[in-house]
Amino acid sequence: MPKIHYYRESNKPRAQQLRREMTRHEKHLWYDYLNSAPARFRRQKQFGSYIVDFYCAEQKLVVEIDGSQHYEPEERARDEARTAYLESLGLRVMRFSNHDVDVHFESVCATIDAMVRAETS
Repeated sequence: MPKIHYYRESNKPRAQQLRREMTRHEKHLWYDYLNSAPARFRRQKQFGSYIVDFYCAEQKLVVEIDGSQHYEPEERARDEARTAYLESLGLRVMRFSNHDVDVHFESVCATIDAMVRAETS
């Protein structure tokens, strides 16, 4: 599987800041599932001008956690462009809302796990 890497040195400080200042929902998903998941995930991974919440290189899988601002029309358009760019790199993008993480945490984890397992089968 070819390695995808679109690193920009100028994004490094922002990615580091985002790792230090994860939202409550990102922390919950990271510390209570992704950090110890069978597939290896990284936090705040850079792709071009974008920094994604979580990335599994082995599966070319991006997991994004969206707060309420992502449902505003302007932000929705940005997310669509971001997803299109990531998919053009051959990545699969999964999006979950903060509400999903709060209320359906086990289902979110099971959905991510199923996506990972589907690609390894």
